[in-house]
Amino acid sequence: MSKANLLDRREVVGSLLTERKDAIVVGGLGASTYDIAAAGDHDRNFYLWGAMGGAVMIGLGVALAQPKLPVVVITGDGEMLMGMGSLATVGLQQPKNFSIVVLDNEVYGETGGQASHTAGTADLVGVARSCGIFDARALSTMAEIEAFASSMHDLSSGPRFASIKIDSANLERVLSSRDGQYTVTRIRGALGFGPI
Repeated sequence: MSKANLLDRREVVGSLLTERKDAIVVGGLGASTYDIAAAGDHDRNFYLWGAMGGAVMIGLGVALAQPKLPVVVITGDGEMLMGMGSLATVGLQQPKNFSIVVLDNEVYGETGGQASHTAGTADLVGVARSCGIFDARALSTMAEIEAFASSMHDLSSGPRFASIKIDSANLERVLSSRDGQYTVTRIRGALGFGPI
């Protein structure tokens, strides 16, 4: 995809979360968490700070623990590359309520904008499929993203994986709480559990 055709990351995430309903959303390190917060802070948002490579595994744990709720991970290409082994575990477990969205700007945005492997030969959609996530696709239009957003609520057809080429604009950081205890307590409360 040419640089001129790259999608606006905030528009993409906003579209994915417009009709989020009761979905639990796990945000990966850095920009994807800012994008989720920019789309609207929510009691069922689980923001990760400094946990690079862990978003998919945390999302998988939540999906397995809450099979009657849609669980969505929104992360970046850098974090997905660091946690690529998690796709094999998702493929083995086959959680039907689980969606993974990778915002791929082909750079490591949190460490200075170095080119990531997806700027070269790494094909995350191919990796996801080879790990057993058979609904794995690259999305390149807002219409495709809106259709995918609707599918995220289907609790019987996952897991699903989408890679979306986005621009690498350095946008204003929309910060959510960085207090881990607060974040965990809030999401537990939203799911009907008391504090730890």
